[in-house]
Amino acid sequence: MDTVIVGGLHADARRAAVDHLLATVPGSVALHHDLSTAVRGTVVRTVRDTSGVLSTGETPLVNDCACCALREDLVPELRRLADAGLNRLAVVELWDSVEPKAMAEVIAAHGGEGIRLGGVVTAVDPALLLPCLGNGDDLMDAGLAAAPTDQRTVADTWARQLEYAPVLAVADSAEADDEDRALLTQLHPTAHQVPIGHGDLACAALAGFDVEAAAAAQHPACALLPTEADACGVSTFVWRRERPFHPERLYEALEDLTCAAARSRGRFWLADHPDTLLGWDAAGGALCVESAGPWLASLPDAAWEMVPPMRRAAAALDWHPEHGDCCNHLVFTSPGLDREGLEQVLESCLLTDEEYAAGRDAWKNLPPAFDTLLEV
Repeated sequence: MDTVIVGGLHADARRAAVDHLLATVPGSVALHHDLSTAVRGTVVRTVRDTSGVLSTGETPLVNDCACCALREDLVPELRRLADAGLNRLAVVELWDSVEPKAMAEVIAAHGGEGIRLGGVVTAVDPALLLPCLGNGDDLMDAGLAAAPTDQRTVADTWARQLEYAPVLAVADSAEADDEDRALLTQLHPTAHQVPIGHGDLACAALAGFDVEAAAAAQHPACALLPTEADACGVSTFVWRRERPFHPERLYEALEDLTCAAARSRGRFWLADHPDTLLGWDAAGGALCVESAGPWLASLPDAAWEMVPPMRRAAAALDWHPEHGDCCNHLVFTSPGLDREGLEQVLESCLLTDEEYAAGRDAWKNLPPAFDTLLEV
């Protein structure tokens, strides 16, 4: 039995995409876990087809986490449907704030014989794209948290939902304009966009899915980042430099850089942590900075054999004869982007010629402005 995941915060668009798949693929059913009931200690599962609801059930919370309960219940239910042999396709409609990456990896790892992950789709209403991307509210405040400890925001959750899926099911929204559509294309230029209601959606959704390649495309070390673009008032600015940031100057500029674009992401090189590849992920006016492991240049040659091929290929593209793959590669996408102002701020945060010439030992003695963010 094929399985397709359909997710996204745009609930109306998501349901329309699921309904279209049910209507166009004979023998298909939709499986949905409603996490809004978690406050009562359970998650409600519904299975339906084009005729209506076929069955409902409840599963208790696991570790006080609705997403954990979903993971525990999803694969057994898919196996039950596969064993019954009555359905060609199971459409897993994710609840609003559930991210497809975790569910795709669960299905791929535990689905077993008889269950194939055919694809991952995120449903999008272009008119809601920028409002969601600019919403820095916590999921908890929006009533969308999947656990009491859920610290995600609407913006960063939506960004990951959008950028993970290779297929975008796009609603025909009367409120959407050319700027909205240009923003969607620039945020995820490699995605296959299919209008909801179009016959190609089922073919695109069932084209196959590689969870390892999808994870690599999101990892800061080898992320498939957008390229330069400018259309309908929306710009994507790609900034690459082969010199590390001064930690204190960059830290002081974080607010300006984070608020300069609706979405920014990439990897960067910090002088006082010269061997550590750092990930940059910003949406909704909030920035997440995290260690993504070592730069390959800092590893002994023998360790390279343990590095995934996609990681080695990404490093080779950035390789410099003096400092290897260490670099800054940041991408900013937004309507009304001030490219010149943004570039000026970024350049001012790099080490000066004198600071750079002092060498790595001196860099490590620079003010450790990022240690709190990195929990060092």
